[in-house]
Amino acid sequence: MTGVPASAAGGPSQAGAAGNAAGSLGASRAGSSKAGGSKVGGSKAGGPSATGAESGGQDGAKPPRGGKIAAAAVNQASVWNVANLLTMLRLVLVPAFVALMLADGGYDPAWRSLAWAAFAIAMITDLFDGHLARTYNLVTDFGKIADPIADKAIMGAALICLSALGDLPWWVTIVILGRELGITLLRFIVIRYGVIPASRGGKLKTLTQGVAVGMYILALTGWLATLRWWVMAAAVVLTVVTGLDYVRQAIVLRRQGIAERKAALEETEA
Repeated sequence: MTGVPASAAGGPSQAGAAGNAAGSLGASRAGSSKAGGSKVGGSKAGGPSATGAESGGQDGAKPPRGGKIAAAAVNQASVWNVANLLTMLRLVLVPAFVALMLADGGYDPAWRSLAWAAFAIAMITDLFDGHLARTYNLVTDFGKIADPIADKAIMGAALICLSALGDLPWWVTIVILGRELGITLLRFIVIRYGVIPASRGGKLKTLTQGVAVGMYILALTGWLATLRWWVMAAAVVLTVVTGLDYVRQAIVLRRQGIAERKAALEETEA
């Protein structure tokens, strides 16, 4: 009699277990059918998430093969900005200016007027390219090197042409070009201690030089010819004065740099 109750007791438990198993199987099938339905719709909804996961895996694990090539292309393309194009234009204008300046013996008023136009364009672009580069974050290594070269090239070409034609004394050309090259060299010498900023006097010097040289390029006569002499005299004075001021700034900057390095060395040893 004891075996009967046990089998009877076991029957319901087994049936309950079987029922639970069947219910679980049915639920799993129903769930799978629902999952299948959501999977169909989820191919659209889940697509971006899957793509995001894949892209996240790529970003976190391995960069795309063309990433470095694309980055290099961007860096190369960044050189071709407005500021650098203006600098390149000035470089191209240098040989064009010399050709116009020396055309027909160098004394034809028409050719001199065209040479003045080329010189004026170069000087105007000089005022804008640096401003554009700093304002719109277009500063590049090419611009840092090419911009001062273009400035010195167009001014040097104009001064040498004027002196070669006898319109301007050679000592004026030597003073101006000697100052420009000397200050440029001085900047490179003291760059380890800091940068010599452009002063207002230096900007005024550049403007005065441009106006004076432009007036000498034109075939002026009468009181305008006398006026250009005074403008050039002012440009020479500003050239010398600002050059001496830059030398003073370079000496002070070098002394400060040496003192700071010495103090840092003593502090490290202590």
